[in-house]
Formats: sequence, structure tokens, C-alpha cells
Amino acid sequence: MPVALTVLGAIVWRELLRFWQQRSRFFGALVRPLIWLIVFASGFRAALGLSIIPPYETYITYDVYITPGLVGMIQLFNGMQHSLSLVYDREMGSMRVLLTSPHRLSWLLTCRLLAGVVVSVVQVYGFLLIARLWGVDIPWMGFIWVFPALLITGVLLGAAGMLISSWVNQIENFAGVMNFVVFPVFFLSTALYPLWKMQESSVWLYWVCAVNPFSSAVETLRFALYGQLALEPALVTLAGAAVLLALAIRGYRPRQRA
Repeated sequence: MPVALTVLGAIVWRELLRFWQQRSRFFGALVRPLIWLIVFASGFRAALGLSIIPPYETYITYDVYITPGLVGMIQLFNGMQHSLSLVYDREMGSMRVLLTSPHRLSWLLTCRLLAGVVVSVVQVYGFLLIARLWGVDIPWMGFIWVFPALLITGVLLGAAGMLISSWVNQIENFAGVMNFVVFPVFFLSTALYPLWKMQESSVWLYWVCAVNPFSSAVETLRFALYGQLALEPALVTLAGAAVLLALAIRGYRPRQRA
């Protein structure tokens, strides 16, 4: 166990050093959600105000509702970017060095995944701090309450990206795959609108959003920010993370034997 933890610490430290050396990644990760928050959400602040729905205890403005969805956006794009780095490392050969380690492949890939999650958590807290200073009603204790939720949602979205990277052989092919996955996953979820508004618009759209695992991740984050547990979304997120991680590890095993 101490050796396994040493491996985990080394991989996480390597990823944090890479992140520190590429500080533009941090600011780049914040630009997209901040544009949505400051421009889009603020423009529709009053027009798309929402009625009282859990976990909120009063009427809320649209920027309050959209914030957990934007947190999910950061983790979703970070998961895809981290998986892109896996494809790059595999092409450049550094991934082969990792895969020839005497340690179990499943643990090595899990460590790479957790390293990406740590980076995404740093990015999320930067965004939440800016959102709080901008005027979004987020309780300061929510920064603590949301941490466990960030870990499980980060694993879910990071494992999804890792699974995709196990299928993609070249960096050139990854951008198209990422756009095909990321945008439908984000827009067909509860990140931007609650399910009851979707149901008013279209029944089939409602069901697509309801079964989207990203919706479960967003709702887990939404309730956690206000110190509440959304049990069903949290269980779906945990189960999805376990299944996707298992499939990703299975997808990388043939490369280890080769």
C-alpha cells in the first residue's frame, strides 16, 4: 500500500507540475464558463428566473441556477483535455514507459485519472471564487460541502474521457470525437435548464436529459453546494464512474500486452 500511494503521489505531482508550467490552461479553463456566467446568464438573469425548486429555498435568478452546470462544464472539458494528453503521451512514447511499469495497469490508469481530477478541482474552486465575488449566491460553506461531490463527478467525467482516449489512436481524430461527445452531453442535460422546463418543451427531450449521466453529476454538485445530498443522482454518478473506469482500463489492456 505505501508503494501504491507513492505511485499516486508521484503521478499527481507530475500532473500538477505540468499544470503549473502551463498556467494558460487555468485561465483558458475559466474563460468559457465565465462567459456563460457573466454574459449569457446575466443577460437572462430576470427573464429566466426560476421558481422554488430543491435545493433552493426561495426564488432564484438564472445565474444561481446555471452555476453548478458551469462547474460540470469545467470538469467535462478538463476530462476531455486530460484524455487528449493521454493520446499525446501515447503517441510521444511517454505513455509506454508508464504502461511498462511493474505496477498494475488498473492502478496506474486510476492514478492518472485522479491526477486529472485534482487539476479540475483547482480550476473549479477558482471559478466558484470568481462567481461568488461576482454576486452569485453561493454559501461560503458550500466550498467545503461540494468537495466530495467534485471528486466523484470528476472521476465520472474523467473516466469518460479516458474511455474515449482508449479508442482514439491519433490526436487528429480526437477533436472531432470530443465535439461530437461534449456538446450533446452538456446541452442535453440539466446544466442550463431544469427538467420541468424541458418537459414543457418536449417529452422526448425531457427523457434524454433525465437519463443523461451528466445531469446526475450536475444535480449532485447543485445539492452539495447547499449542504444537501441528492441520493439518487449521487448513486448514479458513482455507478457511472465505476463502469466507465472499468471499461477504460479494459480498453487500455491490449496496448499493454502489445
